[in-house]
Amino acid sequence: MPNVHVAIIGAGGVGKAFISQLAGYATRNPSASLATILISRSSKALVSRDYSPLNLNSWSQDLASAAATAPLAYPTEALEFLKAAPGPVILVDNTSDESLAKSYPLFLSNGIHIVTPNKKGFSSDIGLWKDIYAAAANGGNPKGGYVFHEATVGAGLPVLSTLKELVETGDKIEKIEGIFSGTMSFLFNSFAPLDGNNGGKGFAACVKEAQQLGYTEPDPRDDLNGLDVARKLTILARLSGLEVASPTSFPIQSLIPGPLESAKSADEFLEGLGAFDGDMTKIKEEAEAKGAVVRYVGSLNVETKEVKVGLQTFDKGSSIAGLKGSDNIISFYTERYGGNPLIVQGAGAGADVTAMGVLGDLIKVLQRLK
Repeated sequence: MPNVHVAIIGAGGVGKAFISQLAGYATRNPSASLATILISRSSKALVSRDYSPLNLNSWSQDLASAAATAPLAYPTEALEFLKAAPGPVILVDNTSDESLAKSYPLFLSNGIHIVTPNKKGFSSDIGLWKDIYAAAANGGNPKGGYVFHEATVGAGLPVLSTLKELVETGDKIEKIEGIFSGTMSFLFNSFAPLDGNNGGKGFAACVKEAQQLGYTEPDPRDDLNGLDVARKLTILARLSGLEVASPTSFPIQSLIPGPLESAKSADEFLEGLGAFDGDMTKIKEEAEAKGAVVRYVGSLNVETKEVKVGLQTFDKGSSIAGLKGSDNIISFYTERYGGNPLIVQGAGAGADVTAMGVLGDLIKVLQRLK
């Protein structure tokens, strides 16, 4: 088998972790015959014009040296470079770039395989979702490339592969429910712990703590608006057979107080958030009075076609209430599993586990190329 060529777009946190894991995998599995021919950031790139392998041990230094060039133009220049490779090509998109995701059908229809944690291609307009799979080998196109995106939901957790196996083996998905955001998991485990004692911290203080510890986006509003969870629910809904038009086509409960939506900066937002602590405290205390806790969850019901994201209360003995730290938990209620759901639980965020999910998808492509 000729070399399998790997082109990596995005070398930030997840990208760095992925390259490190890929180097380790290639060392352990020399028969995989991997040759990385492109490592690209937004402003610089390493491009192997003769398709010989780049050095994965010195790539960072090389990218900072005179060996680096301007990134290839997408999609045309990049596509022509990858099409000319003397063997199969796997494009690894470690970005969250929507414009790049929109070019997936073009790459796939030209036989380029894609693995990615980028949610944009699979959770935006449903037309793009359909175009991606129409162009893909695992969507029915015999001349297309394979596409896998396990890490778009739950990072390295086997969420999508579990769902696909349930569906493909004939099980009937009834409901999916869970905590899909490490940020929201940490935030509500701090604000509304099971024992009810959070040291007297208000919601704003918990948000600030989450930001300081690196759990939130630089601007916490990007987490609190619920859109990230909605994107993950959109992907799960579509894989369950629901044609969800977009991640804004169903109810999403934003935790951003109306007056603060237009705050000019994250600092301004955080400074004003404390004035609304009373609203969140009331919700928490109402739950506690029922022997429950409040959590930020996503859920979908296949039978009623209902998809929603927002606050819900859970009995303190439930698996969702008992989640720790920043873990994710996804419960699959199906015909076979009855009232006891199949549960996938664990770290659902972080560069290393996300990169693991991407590398796992790359290995899936390799297995299909043998």
